[in-house]
Amino acid sequence: MARYVAKRLAWSLFVLVGVTFVIHTVMSLVPGDPTVVLLGDAATAEQRAALRAELGLDRPFLVRYADYLGGIVRGDLGLSYRNRRPVVEEIADAYPATLKLSAAAMAVTVLLGLPAGILSAVRRNRIEDYGITVVSLLGLSMPVFLIGLLLIYYLAYRWPIFPVGGMDDGLVSYVLPAFTLALTSIAMVSRMTRASMLEVLGEDFIRTARAKGLAEARVVNRHALKAAFIPVLTVLGLQIGLLLGGAVITETVFAWPGIGRLMVAGIRTRDLYLVQGCVLVMAASFVLINLLTDLAYTLVDPRVRHGARA
Repeated sequence: MARYVAKRLAWSLFVLVGVTFVIHTVMSLVPGDPTVVLLGDAATAEQRAALRAELGLDRPFLVRYADYLGGIVRGDLGLSYRNRRPVVEEIADAYPATLKLSAAAMAVTVLLGLPAGILSAVRRNRIEDYGITVVSLLGLSMPVFLIGLLLIYYLAYRWPIFPVGGMDDGLVSYVLPAFTLALTSIAMVSRMTRASMLEVLGEDFIRTARAKGLAEARVVNRHALKAAFIPVLTVLGLQIGLLLGGAVITETVFAWPGIGRLMVAGIRTRDLYLVQGCVLVMAASFVLINLLTDLAYTLVDPRVRHGARA
């Protein structure tokens, strides 16, 4: 297991280095001059040149990238162009809000997605199955920003039940953004749970359990769900990472003060180090979640644990 974890960590480090190179390249090729955004159109060429030298934008690409990697090793992600604050501090202020929103969305996903998938499998080709299928297809096909705007219009403007945005109203502030962020994940989890449960419900050990006279609820929840949980666990792990990525749009729609909104602000001002730091933190979170998901397999299925040891 130690060798397996070490191998996965090595690959994760390789992925993160690749992410830093890609985002550094993309941000360097984005049209526009950060000095124009920071100084305005009235600034002189000398003022812009001085600011470019101060920000290090006059140095070659590979030199700037090497310095950036060295800073990451030291725990320094650079200074934000906008306010000259360390990017680490900017992200530290915003990331907890994103984690809270993603955790709320994940809770909604599990509480609604798993039971919907189980019910759809148990009631296959019946009204419940058709209804859940239709809702799932809607959740998969509708873009996140449209879902958010519809919820704001109907539940915050037309019928002012929930706040329009922000997180100043306590737990009620989480309802609309968390459901908006979770709807696509609910659809994915419910569809995967249904497919996996249908496959398991046709196995011989399920027929044996029913032949023994076990209650249907026990057969489904204790025997079938446990055997079907490996594919579902994979989807759940991926959805956590996708929730962090989807927070960029959701936080912008609901004015949520998280890392996604911070990254959008950095893109608008061509804030190279801020955008790189936000993407790096999101990528690291996604890689860590995938690693934890792989390790969770060993707890759910002993065959995976023995395979890892081999």
